[in-house]
Amino acid sequence: MENMQIEEIRIRINDDDESEQLFGNLDANLKIIRDNYDVNIVLRQDEIVLQGKEAAKAEEVIDELIAILRSGEVLDTQKVNYVISLKEKGISYLESNINKDVICFTHRGKAVRPKTIGQTHYARSIKAHDVVFAIGPAGTGKTYIAVALAINALKNKEIAKIVLARPAVEAGERLGFLPGDLQEKVDPYLRPLYDALYDILGRDNALRLKEREVIEVVPLAYMRGRTLDNSFIILDEAQNTTREQMKMFLTRLGFGSKAIVTGDITQIDLPRGKKSGLIDAHHTCVAGIKFCFLNDADVVRHPLVKRIINAYEQRQLSEDDEEEELREREQRYEYDQEDRE
Repeated sequence: MENMQIEEIRIRINDDDESEQLFGNLDANLKIIRDNYDVNIVLRQDEIVLQGKEAAKAEEVIDELIAILRSGEVLDTQKVNYVISLKEKGISYLESNINKDVICFTHRGKAVRPKTIGQTHYARSIKAHDVVFAIGPAGTGKTYIAVALAINALKNKEIAKIVLARPAVEAGERLGFLPGDLQEKVDPYLRPLYDALYDILGRDNALRLKEREVIEVVPLAYMRGRTLDNSFIILDEAQNTTREQMKMFLTRLGFGSKAIVTGDITQIDLPRGKKSGLIDAHHTCVAGIKFCFLNDADVVRHPLVKRIINAYEQRQLSEDDEEEELREREQRYEYDQEDRE
């Protein structure tokens, strides 16, 4: 049996502070690199020593992470995972100019930026087009980025109003059984939109703007019959609209307005037999409308979310194959029956 040659690579670092930021809290970033590559990583004075069959691959990732730190960015586990996923595709995080565009600042002074290539493309598409569809799984920042851009446009006086809408599909015809007036009945279904507003504007400021009707958070049904000029309109959870509802929403667009439609076509809650308005809109070609597609690489939630999305997608593919095989068997059985007759 031949002995595999163990490669050793040394990387110089500036100081202890840089190594602490690079390795992360409780060496969390270091653990991610070890989990992805067959390599041992040791810190010796002002050097990082890499030993293992995949030391060269780990070196490329660490070199980029150090460059990211020296450019002024902060490292976290999401960013480390994303840099590794890009490296596997031969893409450089820094050369892709991710995280350079500041969308807005939260009430705490924190900069809101795109965190992935997909998010960067999405944010730039919103700036360049009046109607943008964002389709992708949970956790890809579809709604948050749209809300952040809406707030930035409001602050810059590019628009006069923000309208956030959602179909209250889960309530259906059972709203009357819920306590409170109509607004209180539908508010639970609008909570994710409030969360994004509160996170960026702060709760008190968001509620003040809502009281002045500068910001509206409404069920989709409230949009009927309106024309919205100089507005930034966001329709969330659009996979749960019907074809008629989607057409109604898109035709609310007035002069000086933008409409952003977000949804996840893998989480449709419509009654069986009802076609999603989001899917229908994708197949209805209209010049000037931009479609952006985000995927699991753009997930910026807990690392498990990405794995959960992938697992469900694989399960769906398996079920689709099983259904196709079942249909083929049924057809063969029908043909056999006809031949016997």
